[in-house]
Amino acid sequence: MLTINRRVFLTTSVAGAIALHPLAALAQSVNVQELHGPGQLGQKVLGPEDAPVTIVEYASFTCPHCATFHNDVFGDFKAKYIDTGQVRYIFREFLRNGADVAITAIARCAPADRYFDVVDAYFSNQDQWLRSDDMRNAIFEQAKAFDFTQESFDACLSNQTLLGALDVSMQRAQSFGVTGTPTFFANGEKQVGALPMEEWDRVIGPMLAAAGQ
Repeated sequence: MLTINRRVFLTTSVAGAIALHPLAALAQSVNVQELHGPGQLGQKVLGPEDAPVTIVEYASFTCPHCATFHNDVFGDFKAKYIDTGQVRYIFREFLRNGADVAITAIARCAPADRYFDVVDAYFSNQDQWLRSDDMRNAIFEQAKAFDFTQESFDACLSNQTLLGALDVSMQRAQSFGVTGTPTFFANGEKQVGALPMEEWDRVIGPMLAAAGQ
C-alpha cells in the first residue's frame, strides 16, 4: 500500500530523482485496447474520443524532464494536435516517491474540472516546491490555490481508498512496461523521453496520413 509520511518528503530530492534522458526514444508496442482502457481511477483526457491518434502519457510530478515537456512543449502540442481534434491525450500519473503520491492525490481530490489546472500548477512551479526544505508544506501551499484547507489536504493524503487505487494504477503502468518518465504511447507505440515538437511531428505525421488526414 502506498504511504505518505514526513520522512518520505524529506528524503525526496532533485538529486535523488530518477529521470530518463529527455531525448531518449524506444519503440515498443502494447495491447492497445488494454492500454486505452480507463482502469480503476478512470481517465483524465483532453481531445475527442474519435481522434485518429491517441497519446497516453505517464508522468511523474517530481521528474524534471516531465516538467520540461509540460512547460516548454505541451502548449504547442495541444494547440496543434489536441485542439484540432487530431489527438486524444490521456494523462496518467507515475509515482516514484511520496511527493508524487501527494500531488497525485491532490489532483484527484480537486474538482474534476480542475484536474489539468492542478497538473499545470505543480509542473509550472516544480522548482519551488521540489527544492523546499519542507516539501509537504510547499505542496500544501500550492494546493491552497484549489481551495484546499489544512484539514482537507490532510484528509486527501490519508484517503486509503484513493491510495489503494493509485497502487493498482502503478501496477497497471508497470504491466505496460513503464519504468521511467516521461513515457508516451502513440497509438500503442512506446516513446520515452521529453520529445520536442519536431519529434512529435515525426511520430504523429504518419499516423494521421494513414488515417487520411
